Amino acid sequence: MMNNIKYYFNKRYFFLVIFIFMFSSLAFSFGSKEKNKETLPVVQITGIVRLVGTSTFPELIISDSQTDWHVIKEERSKLNDFQHHTVIVEGEETVIELQFANGLPAGTRRELRNIRIIAVHEWAD
Repeated sequence: MMNNIKYYFNKRYFFLVIFIFMFSSLAFSFGSKEKNKETLPVVQITGIVRLVGTSTFPELIISDSQTDWHVIKEERSKLNDFQHHTVIVEGEETVIELQFANGLPAGTRRELRNIRIIAVHEWAD
């Protein structure tokens, strides 16, 4: 009888410790994401707005002389009407290092978010 009681309380204690550990690690990770969100660098870009990709997965990019800046999905509505136009925009830059499946580097993807349109020209350079 005593062994059953010990086993019962040890089992409850074990699950309680696991439960507390899971939620404390979740709370820590939520806080770190908010901290990273505040530190994104703001860049100003002059380039041509283009629609690239397949019909299933279209992407809107701004091409300047050196880089293609990918516009995140939530921000596309701001620039859809300016395709094939030269624009000057300001936005927060996110840099993602891409890798092949074998772990070798595949390049860099630069994304823009929180875009603010500064100027639009009717011609493309």
